[in-house]
Amino acid sequence: MGTPSPGRTEPAHVQWLAALAGVLAAATTLGIAQLVAAIVAPDSAPLVAVGGAFIDATPAWLKDFAVATFGTADKAVLLLGMGLVIGALAALAGVLARRRWAVGASLVVALGAVGALAATLRPGAGPTAALASIVGAGAGLLALRTLLARLPASPAPAPANPAPTTPRPASAAGGADRRAFLTAALVTAAVAAVAAVGGQLVSVSSRTVAAARAALRLPSPARAAAALPAGVETDVVGVTSFVTPNADFYRIDTALLVPQVDADTWSVRVHGLVEEEVTMTFAELLDAELIESWTTLTCVSNEVGGDLIGNAKWLGYPIRELLARARPTAGADMVLSKSVDGWTASTPLGALTDDRDAVLAIGMNDEPLPVAHGFPVRMVVPGLYGYVSATKWVVDLEVTRFADARAYWSDRGWSELGPIKTASRIEVPAAGSSVDAGTVAVGGTAWAQHRGVVAVEVQVDDGEWAAAELATEASVDTWRQWSYRWEATAGEHRLRVRATDADGVVQTVDVAAPAPDGATGWHSVDVTVR
Repeated sequence: MGTPSPGRTEPAHVQWLAALAGVLAAATTLGIAQLVAAIVAPDSAPLVAVGGAFIDATPAWLKDFAVATFGTADKAVLLLGMGLVIGALAALAGVLARRRWAVGASLVVALGAVGALAATLRPGAGPTAALASIVGAGAGLLALRTLLARLPASPAPAPANPAPTTPRPASAAGGADRRAFLTAALVTAAVAAVAAVGGQLVSVSSRTVAAARAALRLPSPARAAAALPAGVETDVVGVTSFVTPNADFYRIDTALLVPQVDADTWSVRVHGLVEEEVTMTFAELLDAELIESWTTLTCVSNEVGGDLIGNAKWLGYPIRELLARARPTAGADMVLSKSVDGWTASTPLGALTDDRDAVLAIGMNDEPLPVAHGFPVRMVVPGLYGYVSATKWVVDLEVTRFADARAYWSDRGWSELGPIKTASRIEVPAAGSSVDAGTVAVGGTAWAQHRGVVAVEVQVDDGEWAAAELATEASVDTWRQWSYRWEATAGEHRLRVRATDADGVVQTVDVAAPAPDGATGWHSVDVTVR
């Protein structure tokens, strides 16, 4: 393989080529593994499996940091970070393997073993879960050995008394070897790319589910949502739209690879502390008496003034009706819902059996659920943060007790109940902006789901709180827009906002981080008046 002998000095460019060989071998590993995973189990691909295991092991403080810093791009950042780490380790493996094959190869094997182990430990992992990582690692070893064999040979150490020699042609000095290596490198890169693309083409599940969603025609609801009243939006330009488009709706979950669920085979099972176990298929759900409702969802990781919140019209089957068929027994106080990827949420039984519009949703803003938001079925429960209620790709409802079972995030130190706190934010003017002196339009949104917002107040600097004008309320389960006319004077100013809910609770000034049960504090923006 052109391995250097003791006493020989390895030229810097050869070491760089060895590092490149390691990176290309890693690319081959991931590409081949992606292709194999597409055939046997999409979520067994090394990046997906290891990334999923990392997410599951992430402590609450790191999860908060990632969401606060990167928002809905947290998964893309995780994948990028994993790619950089793998690239660095692969380059090291190439350099080590150039010097001593067994050492570098063992690093490749170790990385493959990590991927295989992570895949076998994923929820629902089958007997072939480790296959993608194993085959990928084998392909990577072969690629690495092939590339290193084509590296230029290291020069022999110069003798103490060199005899006159005739200069050798460039090809004899390693030019031919470099060309052979570059040729092999290009071929290896092409194989890795073709394998990765082939994996996407072979994976028919995503195309099948997308086609099924596109062909789905939502049934008419037995109870349509009330028409939005006039005045539900303020006239302040720049305030967030009352209805959040599906493409703009926030997505925070633990699924690194969006589950592809076949609606034809989907079903939800209700069991546990019930008198009768019930299973409902998607076809039965389509034939059921569905209802429409406007509900604003909020992520518990939303910082004060944050944007991890959205409002939509949902079409679904009341969960209370499904639970009524199962007849929970005395002592039950919680429903542990489970996603197809194993994620769980613990919802108070009372929130699923009272008169709120808690539904198994199949539609979002007059369209079938987007795949990334839970197609074919997800839970929507007004008044509770998503981590205890909004299970996407839901397949299982276990009626149980908080004393007997714990969910994904409650097992990591988060609150078990998760009621949404009264909150508000200033959207116009934006923080750090400059405005002209005179009348300035200030506006934003406030929310207190399942209680409703009855007042919003604005404070300029340390002055008196002044009442804002509320837009018309659409529902106690949705956010509410507000506006305020500020007579601005030149200088630097700070605007604050606070809301009051229908229970008379005024949004607290006390600052708290999202963990363990939601952020608190007044949102403020600093503005320059010219």
